[in-house]
Amino acid sequence: MVSSIKELIEESELIDIDDPEERFITSGVSWQKYEAILAKLENNSHYRVTYLDGVLEIVSPSFRHEKLKKRLAGLVETYLDEKEFQYTPMGSPTVKKQLQKAGAEPDECYSIGAEKDIPDLAIEVIITSGSINKLKTYQRLGVTEVWFWEINRLRLYHLREEVPSQFLETHGYEEIISSELLPELNISLLEECTLISDHVQAKKEFKQRM
Repeated sequence: MVSSIKELIEESELIDIDDPEERFITSGVSWQKYEAILAKLENNSHYRVTYLDGVLEIVSPSFRHEKLKKRLAGLVETYLDEKEFQYTPMGSPTVKKQLQKAGAEPDECYSIGAEKDIPDLAIEVIITSGSINKLKTYQRLGVTEVWFWEINRLRLYHLREEVPSQFLETHGYEEIISSELLPELNISLLEECTLISDHVQAKKEFKQRM
């Protein structure tokens, strides 16, 4: 697998080879090269590709990462179904804007209400830190809300400024304690149930206490 990724990019660098998530990064990548790499990976959903201002990062997620993101997504969708939201689960699509020199593939994302090309909500499970600032990338893409699962908790951000001025450090996003897209969602309960390793039990507990 390592050689197959290295064939896609030049001067790639493996970050922390002992980490179960394999991560490759290179800079000076043109938009055309980025598009070509996406085309080569079109039928391989195992990789996540992020692009910002010529920096390209390709991640092969670990098994732990995938279990966490599926459990978290399952609980979010349970909430949306129980509350009868109109929504579209979008999975892990490539969301990109050439003029903004940005592209990302969220772990999970959703359109809330009408279906859209750019998701309203993007969810990222962070096992190891990457080199590309995801908030900056999502701000360029215009994603309204971004949730990061990291160290057994959620951090939520809501986009306030398309051109950051007040929220410079968070690239136009304000960190919030509850979702503005899903204001009645109990984030503490969601965190607690995400940590239940049994997927069925996690959903059962979540539905009972929701």
